[in-house]
Amino acid sequence: MRQADWYFDFISPYAYLGLARLGELPPDVAIRYRPVLFAGLLDYWQQKGPAEIAPKRLWTYRSCTWMASQRGVPFRFPATHPFNSLPYLRLAIAAGNSEPAVRLIFDALWTTAADPADGRVLADLAQALAVDPKRPSHPEVKEALRGATQQAIAAGVFGVPTLAIDGELFWGADATDFAKAYLADPRIVSTAEMRRVADLPVGAARPAADPRRRPSQ
Repeated sequence: MRQADWYFDFISPYAYLGLARLGELPPDVAIRYRPVLFAGLLDYWQQKGPAEIAPKRLWTYRSCTWMASQRGVPFRFPATHPFNSLPYLRLAIAAGNSEPAVRLIFDALWTTAADPADGRVLADLAQALAVDPKRPSHPEVKEALRGATQQAIAAGVFGVPTLAIDGELFWGADATDFAKAYLADPRIVSTAEMRRVADLPVGAARPAADPRRRPSQ
């Protein structure tokens, strides 16, 4: 049995769409579900999330809605986005990071248009998962999420969703085909061209942004 780690945060619509394709992986691949705090990844790698750039936010919402409709995946954006995903990540950990728990939480957030800030959503999920509502707030659960996020960073994970297989990272909702190809033949990431791009020199780099400067005209 081969192992794959799937790093996700419930805040990401791409993670929800990526979840819908995990069933396409070969049956001999065991998936370990790894909740991580996307904001922690962004902070470490000094990036902005898609929803933090206004035009990109609109594009993300439209493209995910279109992608879901094309794939026949039930999908409705929650009442507000971005939202605080911490309680849901901790709930998943308290539920043992099981596949049924992860899928149930994703469905509650991404198919109902509910408000993630509504405590009833979290309470109903805890009840459905037979988790003590106080359990996600326990220090060991909080520490587990911090540790998982740090472990993801150490593995090079920079975004969600990310599949990690044999130390190779496959990022994004559209990376499933690449991951399937790798599982069929791991040599695809060690071709001459793949080795060349892995060591490609940086030809130019932007200077650190000065918030006082106006964009170039």
